[in-house]
Amino acid sequence: MKTILITGGSGLVGSAIQRKFVPEDGESELVFVKSSEFDLTSLERTREMFVTYKPTHVIHLAACVGGLYKNMNQKVDMLEKNLLMNFNVVKCCHDFGVQKLVACLSTCIFPDKTTYPINEDMLHDGPPHTSNDAYAYAKRMLEIHCQAYRENYGDKFVCVIPTNIYGPNDNFNLEDAHVLPALIHKCYLAKKENKDFIVRGTGTPLRQFIHSEDLAELMMWALENYDGKSLILSVSESAEVSIGYVAKLIAKAFDYEERMFFDESFSDGQYKKTADNTRLTDLLLKNHSTVFDFIKIEEGITETVKWFIENYENARK
Repeated sequence: MKTILITGGSGLVGSAIQRKFVPEDGESELVFVKSSEFDLTSLERTREMFVTYKPTHVIHLAACVGGLYKNMNQKVDMLEKNLLMNFNVVKCCHDFGVQKLVACLSTCIFPDKTTYPINEDMLHDGPPHTSNDAYAYAKRMLEIHCQAYRENYGDKFVCVIPTNIYGPNDNFNLEDAHVLPALIHKCYLAKKENKDFIVRGTGTPLRQFIHSEDLAELMMWALENYDGKSLILSVSESAEVSIGYVAKLIAKAFDYEERMFFDESFSDGQYKKTADNTRLTDLLLKNHSTVFDFIKIEEGITETVKWFIENYENARK
């Protein structure tokens, strides 16, 4: 019996896995663990989780995350909570004999000063951007920790590096959320209160986005199929769009384009983080002889805005 434990099970990607994957073979079970059930910053509680569920496989999604301003203003939490959670989960995966671990990183952990596009082998070529260095170094240590167990014990610990994730059941908090869900909530309130929709910054920075259901599918694919020599697998949709374009798509979905403006007094953060997904597309072609059909940003934003409006009362915000 295969027992797949998913940390961060009620979050953006965890809930997408729940929607897309229902085991039908009777030989596997998916266990979704919420932060309210086990405090993963505690080694004792993390061990209790492993004793309780006895996982054979783990997808590690749990993290202390946020947008640009949370990363800048809460660096101690971003560093310490992520270091503790990641250390405890990786150590327990080894101690409890987990057959496979897929851990989630982020493209924001790559060097600030670099050449583009960035790929899996460039992770430690320089320091990350100062706006999110605390979070970035904690995530880099997760990669180093997994690699150490691979080298010393042969553990099958794999890291996946997604670009900016979005979709239904995201965190839409105005200050702590990532840029896309924060903009959705902000536009919702602006329209409701008949105010201008103000976007912080110039709108010029470029980003790659991936829908949570695409990432859910690729995380499960990595769990079953990816165990190459390279530890890291960049997961991204290759198209790059500006924050301004995303904001306009959101305003359009709300039918509020006429009231959108940029406040250039706010920081833009890192200008671009272009990731190369060649390794992913090559592996998918080799295994499935097909091109992965990513959800287009225009379609994904329209769907996410619709979900947020319909679920406003219960959405995380």
